[in-house]
Amino acid sequence: MAAPEPGHCCFFVQKKKRFCKMVAGKGRKYCGEHATMEEDGGGSRRIVCPLDPKHTVSEDKLQKHLKKCNSREKAKPVSLSELSRTELETLVDKLKTAFKGLQCDLEDSLQSHPALHDELHNPKNGDSAHKHLKQQSSILGHLEELGLLGRGRCFVEFGAGRGKLSHWIHEALKTCEHPKTCEDLQLLLVERCSTRFKVDGKHQDAGVQFERLQVDIQHLDLSKVPLLCEKKLPLVGVGKHLCGAATDLALRCLLETAGQSEEKEPPHKRLRPSEPSEPRSGGGLGSVPTGCGPGPVLGLTVALCCHHRCEWRHYVGQQFFLQRGLGAREFSAFCRMSSWATCGLRPTNQRGDSEEHEPAEETDAVNGFLSASEREQLGRLCKQLIDHGRCHFLQMKGFSSKLTRYISSDVTLENVLLTAVPLTPHSS
Repeated sequence: MAAPEPGHCCFFVQKKKRFCKMVAGKGRKYCGEHATMEEDGGGSRRIVCPLDPKHTVSEDKLQKHLKKCNSREKAKPVSLSELSRTELETLVDKLKTAFKGLQCDLEDSLQSHPALHDELHNPKNGDSAHKHLKQQSSILGHLEELGLLGRGRCFVEFGAGRGKLSHWIHEALKTCEHPKTCEDLQLLLVERCSTRFKVDGKHQDAGVQFERLQVDIQHLDLSKVPLLCEKKLPLVGVGKHLCGAATDLALRCLLETAGQSEEKEPPHKRLRPSEPSEPRSGGGLGSVPTGCGPGPVLGLTVALCCHHRCEWRHYVGQQFFLQRGLGAREFSAFCRMSSWATCGLRPTNQRGDSEEHEPAEETDAVNGFLSASEREQLGRLCKQLIDHGRCHFLQMKGFSSKLTRYISSDVTLENVLLTAVPLTPHSS
């Protein structure tokens, strides 16, 4: 029988024929789950969690545990199908009142970039690939129009998935005049899920620093990422279809996390460099010296989607809503109503983007009260109101922001792009 790893629990799991892999407390032989095996009882008595009998908790920490246990009952979002007609009419009135003085009609700005010209005209690409290429081409076009597409900076792609957007950013910069060395360009890809067929692996020979972080955006502090602190290159945030709350988390991450107190630092997540090289001094997250941080934020371009998945606790536009007499309840209802913009008139066999993103409940359609065209119009107002809250947040942070339709609706119904640059440009 092999000995347990140093610092790990000494409890032998008969069913798995190995020692427990949990970390033991300092000065202890067993982890919290097996603390009862200690001769002194392991301190406080362990009891079964009343919310989930599959795990135990220290008796003296029960009340604290119940507040954060994953099995606790969570607040349910507003279900429009359960509201009365009067309540729905009140919500619609509040929505229209809140929109007074705000821009309703978004500008159409369909851009393209020559870096994707050949791929867009490649007959081997099917309809789905062509749809994504057109979106990526327009996003790169907007980056270039804003003066954000260039070297001498680090692009942070939130919700990177396979990393296609970063791939095309790199391809576009390869064709620039007077290309510099890889020392002046970094690409950081942030994705919480393990992803197959990542394209950033194709750039291992390019010399450019591609690095991938497998971490939830809400747990990411950019001031703790060694890659960003080595050269302190200015940052550009990008994202293609950041679902719901991920957009708000990305905005906070980009504009608020640097230099925050270490007391609130969550458990470290896995750092996965795309290029297999020797680890930098200090290792992964949390190894940056105190007082060090990334460079300034030059701007951002984020394609928005899935407003029905937004959450009040993460929403950056809370102040914007409160100033209009709206709160968490109205926000939750407007999030549900936002799904009408993409499902109100669309046949069920033409879902498009809903195959890529979690759809809203179709039961929230409130059949008989509003026509399909009315629901679609109200859904778009809900989306825009939520997005105007994000623009307000960016303005409070010193940025000039804009909402535009960056691609036609026949490509995707989620066709709004949020862009922002500092009101006072950073000196280069």
